[in-house]
Amino acid sequence: MSGGFMDSGEIEKLFQRASEGEMPVEQETPAAGRRSRWLRTVDFTRPTKFSTDQERRIRRALDTFAERAATRLVAEHRTSIELEVIDVGQFTWANAFSQVPDGSVFVTLGTAPHDGHLLLTAELPIVLVTLEGMLGGRPETASRDRALTDIDLMVVRRLFATIVEALSSVWFDTAEMTLDIADVDTQRETVMVAAGAEPTLALTLEARLDGLASTMSLLVPYATIAPVASAFSRHEEEAPAADPRTRAAVTHGLSLVDVSLRAEVASTTLTLEQVLALAPGDVVRLDADADADAEVTLFADRTPLHRARGGRSGTRRAVQIIAPVEPAP
Repeated sequence: MSGGFMDSGEIEKLFQRASEGEMPVEQETPAAGRRSRWLRTVDFTRPTKFSTDQERRIRRALDTFAERAATRLVAEHRTSIELEVIDVGQFTWANAFSQVPDGSVFVTLGTAPHDGHLLLTAELPIVLVTLEGMLGGRPETASRDRALTDIDLMVVRRLFATIVEALSSVWFDTAEMTLDIADVDTQRETVMVAAGAEPTLALTLEARLDGLASTMSLLVPYATIAPVASAFSRHEEEAPAADPRTRAAVTHGLSLVDVSLRAEVASTTLTLEQVLALAPGDVVRLDADADADAEVTLFADRTPLHRARGGRSGTRRAVQIIAPVEPAP
């Protein structure tokens, strides 16, 4: 540096040190009779565009999403994944995206009615283990470093559709904004969601399945939530009260839904080998006493509702309800 100016090489080194978080604060020695200047280091890789309320509310929404997604994955894909939010931070888009592990699956999400995009990512090992279970294999023997085929990507898209539906329901509850899958990719270079300097909230979740712990990330550019930013800033007590007419309309609509009701006398569990070996004349032992007065269980679809006693009403079989089924502790 000559005459108080830096040459191009020194400027490049300064930017390199700043990107690595090694920006020193130099104390200036004041001249005699002059006050020392107050210096403050500004880290442009850590924006503060999201307010504390917005950050807290989005994290709370992700906590709810983790519960809903885990429940839906078990119900729809028989995949018991545990999800937990473990970190939240603000970055520029370039810095947030650079922290996503290599080899991840990138799911670009579109928003409606406001046109915007978010990015949901998952490390490849947890995707491969989940994929193996969905296809009927044994997750513990699944390869954790192979490339995804076109058929794999179709199944993975169906997996993430379930996850995104759970996330969309939470997003709608908070800001009346819905999410859907715009693209699923494994190539980092082709992911285009936001400008590099766009302030972005990065939320990291830990996914646990069959002893494997991996991470998922949700990157939220501020431009995406800007049209509904007030919804993410609103305090719980400021939320509008539910409209009684809307509640009544929803209750009426649900009351007209057809539900299959069945009475289960008894049940048992067999392996697939035992089922295939069944032949005419075989006896299958059920997990219940052979008593005419034995209780039966009344189910609505797959949900047990009441304990009942079997009987007859005219020419039809019937059950008499005894008591509701006690929920499992």
